[in-house]
Amino acid sequence: MIISLKDFPILSTKVEWGRITTQFTLEAVEDEALISNISIVPVIGDRYVMMKLDTGVWELAGGTLKRDEPYLDALRREVQEELGAELIAYHVLGHFRCSSRAEQPYLPHIPHPDFIRLVGYGEVRLIGEPLNPPDGEKVILVDVVGIEEAIRRFEEINRRDLSELYRLVHLTRTSEKQNVSDTINGIKL
Repeated sequence: MIISLKDFPILSTKVEWGRITTQFTLEAVEDEALISNISIVPVIGDRYVMMKLDTGVWELAGGTLKRDEPYLDALRREVQEELGAELIAYHVLGHFRCSSRAEQPYLPHIPHPDFIRLVGYGEVRLIGEPLNPPDGEKVILVDVVGIEEAIRRFEEINRRDLSELYRLVHLTRTSEKQNVSDTINGIKL
């Protein structure tokens, strides 16, 4: 199965996030020094992990890298802080190419004005409660649901970008499983 961003009208459109213009792409990151943020669509088996903030909205897990922090270390930290989980595996899906019109970067160590929010999916194991550090969002609920429920919850709060991202991850994972199955059975598509 070939997955195209054309099937995802929100993700394939240039978007304004306040002073930031962004565009999602499935292309590989050419310069990892531009990565300032990392996000994950977390999974447990065939189900999807979601987090609800104290503002009442469902949000994507992830955050900003600390100074000199490798992005996988940042992801491990964010998964523990926001989900109370341990990262088992991570697969890069794509990234948001971002350009800021702000005079200064969000944090002094963040690339500016151009930076990348890396996006992927991966297996996690829930091991406790979210840590909710003082400088982060306050997570009030972590839930594990089927893909249909995840999409419904994001669409209910008008976060079609996240519903499309979860759907894209689901299709990618389904395609990967089919490819493995086809290889095991000796069938080439």
